[in-house]
Amino acid sequence: MAYPTSVNSQITDAAAPVSHRRLIAILRGVKPDEAASMARALVDAGITMIEVPLNSPEPLESIGAMKTEVGDAALIGAGTVLTQDDVERVKAARGEFIVSPNCDSTVIAKTRELGMGSWPGVLTPSECFAAIRAGASGLKIFPASIIGAEGIKAMRAVLPKDMPVYAVGGVGPDDFATYAKAGCDGFGLGSGIYKPGMTADEVSKAAKAYVAAHDAVFRD
Repeated sequence: MAYPTSVNSQITDAAAPVSHRRLIAILRGVKPDEAASMARALVDAGITMIEVPLNSPEPLESIGAMKTEVGDAALIGAGTVLTQDDVERVKAARGEFIVSPNCDSTVIAKTRELGMGSWPGVLTPSECFAAIRAGASGLKIFPASIIGAEGIKAMRAVLPKDMPVYAVGGVGPDDFATYAKAGCDGFGLGSGIYKPGMTADEVSKAAKAYVAAHDAVFRD
């Protein structure tokens, strides 16, 4: 199954070596000593975009460990990125994309300057267009459950058609079809795919369920 190169290219400015499903696994709380095994479990299950939030224990070490483990088989990025200094540290750790809970034009600009994909968190049309003007690669609708699929559908009608929109927060595999019909291009996966204390086998099982739901909706 092939996935759109337009979505791939929006994640990072580097040429994407593989096709990526429209899923970003968010591993909030992951520790460096388990990072490699979690990344391997996700990649083997079919999820090849992985986010390590910066409020995790020693997140930059985890990003580096994941990149060493999976190489070009996956794109590793950071979440909960709030400052330009954070962006630079993620880049130095070999991170490839930046995800934020908010829309900060300075963070977006620094991310793009360093050649990484920028996914700011937005919830209103004003925030969406501010993020686009600042150079965002894609939009993270967060928390998506607040406005729901109908709210996203209304915003999608006025957003550029080639701007990727991912729903994050309160959206599970049973919701994929509804949100995709509303115009979502993909999804961020949080506690449903990883919570501190889970084993790599448990993450693998959860990832496979998300992959099956994704593939049932996105058949291109």
